[in-house]
Amino acid sequence: MPALRQRFASRPLSLISLLAATLLAACGPGGNAQPAGGPGGGMPPPEVGVVTVAPGEVGLVTELPGRLEPSRVAQVRARAAGIVQRRLFTEGSDVRAGQPLFSIDAAPYAAQLASAQATMARAQANLGQATALAERYKPLVEANAISKQDYANAVAAQQQAQADVAAGKAAVQTAQINVGYASVTAPISGRIGRALVTEGALVGQGEATPLAVIQQINPMYVNFTQSAAEVLKMRKALAEGKLRRAAGAEGALVRVVLEDGSEHPNPGRLLFSDLTVDATSGQITLRAEVPNPNGTLLPGLYVRVRLEQAKAGNAVLLPQQAVTRATQGDTVMVVDKEGKVAPRTIKVSGEQNGQWVVTDGLKAGEQVMVDGFQKLRPGSPVKPVPWSATPPGGAPSASPASRPASAKS
Repeated sequence: MPALRQRFASRPLSLISLLAATLLAACGPGGNAQPAGGPGGGMPPPEVGVVTVAPGEVGLVTELPGRLEPSRVAQVRARAAGIVQRRLFTEGSDVRAGQPLFSIDAAPYAAQLASAQATMARAQANLGQATALAERYKPLVEANAISKQDYANAVAAQQQAQADVAAGKAAVQTAQINVGYASVTAPISGRIGRALVTEGALVGQGEATPLAVIQQINPMYVNFTQSAAEVLKMRKALAEGKLRRAAGAEGALVRVVLEDGSEHPNPGRLLFSDLTVDATSGQITLRAEVPNPNGTLLPGLYVRVRLEQAKAGNAVLLPQQAVTRATQGDTVMVVDKEGKVAPRTIKVSGEQNGQWVVTDGLKAGEQVMVDGFQKLRPGSPVKPVPWSATPPGGAPSASPASRPASAKS
């Protein structure tokens, strides 16, 4: 310590005064240090991404859960009793209406057909004989050569022979139908599933045995439900003029979204809306028809249906990360001309292509904050810059989860 005191004591007084003046110059009024970097020595306001409000007509798209089902379903059943001899189709393939699918032993039915044909031939021979006798008796009864009773008996025998011929024709037709049943054909065109029986199985004993199932999957039906409260609310808004009915709403286009989030390339059309509300769930059932030329949609598949039922005439589309949704209401952060940020309550009426449809709470030209929530400081202004969904640096935009607690209030 004596050596250090001796070193400072040996320095000139003018150098100590110069150092003290430099330190005082670096301090502002009151002796506080001022950071460098901005005009007047202050930090510049942080930049935040904003979008400018531009109201317009926006379709209100509702996304609803649904299930796919084939447009036609037919069970292939054995209508003739017998032993299955052959399976004539490939499981899981497409079949056409009338295509042979199974072959059942037809020998018993062929024998019944031959017997029916023989019975009909005998009846036809009896008819010819009875007709000839009646015709021979007719002039004789007119000449009183035979009694009228004999002629009446001959005419009755002719009519009975005609009835026997008619019964024989019916028996032949029935036998032919049974022979045809021995060859099981496809009732409709579509895709056939697995065979429910194998060769050698005895089918058709007492009831029509199921053999296979054919489903027509082009087009497909999608059944989905919508809350009755939402339907009534939308109808009321349409009646009051707050919303406008979408073009062709009765046959509105629907989009099918698969489980992986991809959208089916072929749009469908709304077929009908049920007139009855389900008493247990309070839902209304709707059905749409969707083309399925490539067979990518399968029966029973869970999907989501996007349906545009109405249009809002003065609505705004905002990125979802710009909106804070809570039970108390939906809010956004609005930046005014002075760079001050303030929360604003809005009304969200739906979602479209990853953006919220805002129908109330914003005016044209206002700037809504989308990115930079983590830069907000209480009472500090910000510098708004146009926001882009794909920034030049390729970094993802800020998500709602990255906002500070002060930005969500």
